[in-house]
Amino acid sequence: FTRYFDEIVEGVDQLAEESQSRIAMSPELSFVEKKLNQVKDKLEARSKEAQEAEQRKNELVVYLAHDIKTPLTSVIGYLSLLDEAPDLPTEQKAKYVRITLEKAYRLESLVNEFFEITRYHFQTVPLKKERIDLYYMLMQVADEAYPQLSADNKQIEIQAAEDITVYGDSDKLARVFNNIIKNAIAYGEENSIIIISAELQDHAVVIRFSNKGTIPPEKLRAIFEKFYRLDDARSTATGGAGLGLAIAKDIITLHGGTIEACSDSSQTIFTVTLPNDPD
Repeated sequence: FTRYFDEIVEGVDQLAEESQSRIAMSPELSFVEKKLNQVKDKLEARSKEAQEAEQRKNELVVYLAHDIKTPLTSVIGYLSLLDEAPDLPTEQKAKYVRITLEKAYRLESLVNEFFEITRYHFQTVPLKKERIDLYYMLMQVADEAYPQLSADNKQIEIQAAEDITVYGDSDKLARVFNNIIKNAIAYGEENSIIIISAELQDHAVVIRFSNKGTIPPEKLRAIFEKFYRLDDARSTATGGAGLGLAIAKDIITLHGGTIEACSDSSQTIFTVTLPNDPD
């Protein structure tokens, strides 16, 4: 019994020391060995989760600093010019003020994005679900995207029954659809048509966003990750912090639905599936 006790103590010591080797005991203590290894596996899993959480936090700080630095540097630069040269021509002053204001809005947008993704990630956002006129909502987000569409000679075509509805938070879902459309406009082919379709399937509503353009498989796998940008240009004038599709995924997950993307040699399709019954 003393030997068995010593084996148990040694096994517990291995847990405390976070040893990488498996705990092994005499056949008579196989049940204790199994339990201790189960505890060991749980502790290792929790340690790994803690390390990953710490890594994500560090990445958030790095990306936040990177994305905020660019517009902030511009704001400081142009304000310094205005401060150091008060006798600048009126037109030149107006130009600098306009650019500074644009960069300040850009900075505000980035900060809001980071706050938003943090809230959705920790699922602290309450949903105000109601029956939504889906056809009208899709028409509305298409109208809101008209300036961007017009700039690239693109159009949106909606293929859905006018009486189709969905159960969800209208503001949050509108943001999802806006983010998907922005992505389709930014990365789709010029002079193309973005087709949005919606249909009922059993107790769910399936909404598809199809546009001409291809996403490579290796990039498609990461498209819903935070801070991911398809063009790898993280500080473009028109792009965000790479959070739009990550936020869209979190919103759809909160609704109990799914969002997926597929791409072939001719087109890319985003598919949103939402439960259509009240909780």
